Amino acid sequence: MGRNNITGAWGESVAAQFLVKKRYKLVAANYSCRFGEIDLIVANKEFLVFVEVKLRKSAKFARAAEYVDVFKQNRLRTTAELYLSENPTELQPRFDVIEIYAPDGIATKKPEIYHLEDAFA
Repeated sequence: MGRNNITGAWGESVAAQFLVKKRYKLVAANYSCRFGEIDLIVANKEFLVFVEVKLRKSAKFARAAEYVDVFKQNRLRTTAELYLSENPTELQPRFDVIEIYAPDGIATKKPEIYHLEDAFA
C-alpha cells in the first residue's frame, strides 16, 4: 500500500468516526463500480449520504471541497445512481463533502474537520 493509500484510508477513517459521532450509521466504505468510487456512504433517519472525503495539509492554496469539481460531481452522481439501483431505499439521497486539514499528515493529533452538507445537487 502506497503512502497516499495509507493517508487516504486514515482520512476516511477520521471522517467515518466524525460522522458516527454525529449519529450517522456507516453503510459502506469505498464503494466502487465501473463509474467510480464513493469514499463513504452513511445514513441517518432522513438521508442516505454519499460522502467525498478530501484530506489536505492546509487550505492555503484552496479549500479541499474545491477539488470536487463538476467532473468529479458527475462521476459521484453516476456511481450513486448505480448504488441506489442495487440498494433501493426510502431515504433521500444527498451528497456531502468532508474536508480534513491535517498539517502533520497521519501524525496530526487533532485534525480540523468540516462537514459540508448537501455540497452539490
